Amino acid sequence: MEQRRPLSDDALDAAADAFQRLRPRLFGIAYRILGSVSDAEDVVQDVWVRWQDADRGAVLDQGAFLAKVTTRLAINVSRSARTRRETYVGPWLPEPVDTGVDPQVGAERGEALELAVLLVLQRLNPVERAAYVLREAFDYAYEEIAAMLELSQANTRQIVSRARRRLSAERREPVDSAQHRRLFDAFVAAARQGDVAALESVLSADVVAYADGNGMRGVARVALVGPARVARVTAFAHTFFPGAEYGVVEANGQPSLLLVQDGAAVALVNATVGPDGIDGLYWVLTPEKLRAYERSARRLADRP
Repeated sequence: MEQRRPLSDDALDAAADAFQRLRPRLFGIAYRILGSVSDAEDVVQDVWVRWQDADRGAVLDQGAFLAKVTTRLAINVSRSARTRRETYVGPWLPEPVDTGVDPQVGAERGEALELAVLLVLQRLNPVERAAYVLREAFDYAYEEIAAMLELSQANTRQIVSRARRRLSAERREPVDSAQHRRLFDAFVAAARQGDVAALESVLSADVVAYADGNGMRGVARVALVGPARVARVTAFAHTFFPGAEYGVVEANGQPSLLLVQDGAAVALVNATVGPDGIDGLYWVLTPEKLRAYERSARRLADRP
């Protein structure tokens, strides 16, 4: 059997340059499908390995080829991730990603990026999720998506339409960014002071808080409902993380509260805001997910 000759230095450099140009988009696709920085990084690295071994001279469209490989690998990983999550303790939340260095995570638009939306996306099956992400976040044509997923165009249109309906049924009408920031800043100020009354004043009557701690001691293993209970638990962070610094960062395209204790991130809080106030709080406390958030800020500097 004839073996492939090793790549020359020039050929490897050309392959690396082409891959690096597309890497933010590939990460963006994988991250939205998986809801995990760590898994998305692994997928992109696997795509790089396959790109080195591919017959690149026969590839007519590098972007389409790499997007298809990324999508197929992400779908496969997503199926195995679902099995892993069956043993997860308490609410599972997507890993937050730092969008301050790359606001669109490689996309032309910020669709399917907010933590709350990524959480809803996880309720779709992997193919539905991939089709929705490729269409709504990256504006691929149905013909291109059908080729990536190896489906007919008619079936692809039906899948995207079904996914849109499911997300519309579960997503609330967002407020404008100025109102979102005003309420979030008020929340941060009240949380920093541990002011329960002030916290209640910015929460909606049906607010729900989720805490992803994967069994961490002292972390709620069920969603908390109602402003009184959510405010008390939020204020309790002062006791849970004594001496922690409260700062605002950007995560998933939105302002988020980051708690840092002894130089390490210990919690990241993202919020959804409706006409009546903050209606969703998403507390990411699992150390591995916080480390992934910190790593994500450096992903554009990483070379394959």
